[in-house]
This record gives sequence, structure tokens and C-alpha cells, in this order.
Amino acid sequence: MRPRRASLVELRLSAYAGHRRVALPLGRFTLLAGPSGSGKTSVLRAYESLARLGSGVPVGEAFPDPGACVPERARPDAQRRRGFRIGCTADGPEGPVRLDVAVQAEPELCVVGERLSAGGQVLLETALRDPRRPFVQAAWYTGGTESVTRASMPHDRLGTALLPLRVAGRTDGERRVIAAAEQMVVALRSVFACDPRPDRMRAAVPVNSGRLLPGCDNLAEVLWRTGAECAIRHGLLTAAVREGCAGPVTDVRADRIADGRLRAVLDRGDGLLTHFGRLGDGELRYAGLALVLLTGPGVLTVDRPGEVPDALQTLTVLADGFDRALDPAQRARLLELAVRMCERGHIRLLGAVSDASWAEGAAGVTVVHLKP
Repeated sequence: MRPRRASLVELRLSAYAGHRRVALPLGRFTLLAGPSGSGKTSVLRAYESLARLGSGVPVGEAFPDPGACVPERARPDAQRRRGFRIGCTADGPEGPVRLDVAVQAEPELCVVGERLSAGGQVLLETALRDPRRPFVQAAWYTGGTESVTRASMPHDRLGTALLPLRVAGRTDGERRVIAAAEQMVVALRSVFACDPRPDRMRAAVPVNSGRLLPGCDNLAEVLWRTGAECAIRHGLLTAAVREGCAGPVTDVRADRIADGRLRAVLDRGDGLLTHFGRLGDGELRYAGLALVLLTGPGVLTVDRPGEVPDALQTLTVLADGFDRALDPAQRARLLELAVRMCERGHIRLLGAVSDASWAEGAAGVTVVHLKP
């Protein structure tokens, strides 16, 4: 049975930062484990950059610091060029689809090569033929009288993301190309990189868009919005926070203060309100991650494929330092919550931890060990 929802099942770092010839399996809930310097954060950044490319942004936005992506010992060629190579596999209705991308970081940032394939068939291949021109030569499979169609594509964007707009879909081969490209793009998009910042979560915030920021800075604003929108989800969040915070908790909400800003508070049930500014770092990080897992992409700052029904979309949460500042009890409760939410299929989680011994063997958790 092929999965109904498209999702990444493998991330490949062929030559990226400190990684060479690395293939990382990805499950619904995956933890990257390894000591400092093993490259956990660079894996998350590679995933996020691929997601940005998949959404159609220029390569400069996808890789804001391309020099950090080049392997440290990579030497420039005769034309003084250096770069990196990454890729992934997306499973879904079309079966496994592979994408491999070569990016030149120096002297000019651009995509110099790309290959999209499925079932052993190359569906799209691009190559930079003339460095003086801002184009790559692309060839995609047609299966018609001419086996491929050739055309130019801009070298600052991912060709796979452009295919649905470029391919006519007149032949079975072209329709297969479009379907594979769309599966890859849907799998890559809707990524939320989350790393709650307790120092920022303690402050009162103004009312803006109501969409949660990656550092959970505006958690109070999101509580103000979600508390009124969905009583069921708000109840689940309150129950989760109750398990991860000290003392009794009957509600978690946002209150307006005199200047119109919002601050997050815990209602203790006896008339006492505890401002989030009084909570510990572990309690705040726990509350932020619980909120992310229990809300939907409509509340998070993510790029969603609007043409795909919500029932077929999956939100991927990237959590650096997933267990940072958490005590063993908070860690166990967050693990249980993450497993439960990932099992439903709407959320996938890729987190980074130094030691994953506390999660080894847990049902629904894939642990990938990285070495420095």
C-alpha cells in the first residue's frame, strides 16, 4: 500500500558541511543523536534548506550562508569553484521519488545540477553548461516520439519546483514527471523549524498575525488566538502543560495587560495566576514544543501547499535541542505526546539530542546516531 500523504523518508548529505556520503532514514518521529560536533544542527539546516528550495524560493534564500555548507576540506577546481551536494527521497502515492541537487557556493551561488528520478527512470536532469549565463540546460522525460524535452531553466531555483508550470502533460511520461515533481514539492514544504527561546517567551507581546514564530517568542499571542478558536485543542494543551509544569494547572491562557499587550499565564484554579516570566527554562521549552505539536500549520509560520487538501498534508517539525533544559519527567511526557501526535500522520518530527538512550526502543521512534 502506498502512503496517501507525501513525506520524506531519507535525507542524503553526499558532500555537505561535515558530512560525506551520509544517508539518514527518516520515520514519523526521528531523533538525531550524537555529541557536540557530530553535525546534528547541520542536518536540520540541510532539511530546512531543501524545504525552502521546494517552495520555489531563490537559492540565496534557501542557503543564506552557503560557505558553511561547503565541506571544510573541499578544494576549489581550476575555475575556483566549490560547492556541496544534498538530496532526499519522498514516498507517497507515486512511490519513492529521489531528488539529488548539486549547488555551487563559490564564486557564484547557483544550482549547477539536479536529478529527479523514480523507479530507476530519470524524470528530470539539469546541468550548468555555460557559467556565463544564468541558466541550466534541463531535460525531462516525455515517453513520446522524442524521449525527452530540452529547455533552459533559471540556475537560481530548483527545477523540480518549476516543472508543474513547464510541463504540458500531454503524454503519459509527462504526466508521470508532473506527478513525481508535485509529490516531492508537497513532501518538502510545510516545515517548521522550532527552537523555543525561554528568554523571549517571558515577555509580554503585541497582537499581530497570531502565527507562532520559530522561537515561540509570541506564544502568548498564539494562546490568545487558539484559546478562542478550538476548545478541544486548548483542553489538550492545558492537560499537556499540567503534566510538564510544577504545581496545579487548571488553564493556560493569555491575558491583556494595561498597555494592550498579551502575556501568557497559568491559572492555578484558586484565584492565583502565574505569569510565564516566573517559569523555568524547562517549563517554557516544554510548553512551546507541546503547543507546536498540538496546533496545526494554520497557526505556524510555514509555507503550505494551498492546492493540496489539508487531509493529505503533513507538517514536519524540526526541533534542535529537543530535550534541552527538560528534566526526565518532562522529557518522558513530551516523548509520549510526540509519539501520539506523529502516529496520527499529520505531523512528522525530526529532533536533535545529545543522548537518545531515554528514547531507544520506544514504539514509533527512529533513532539515528551521528558520529563526529
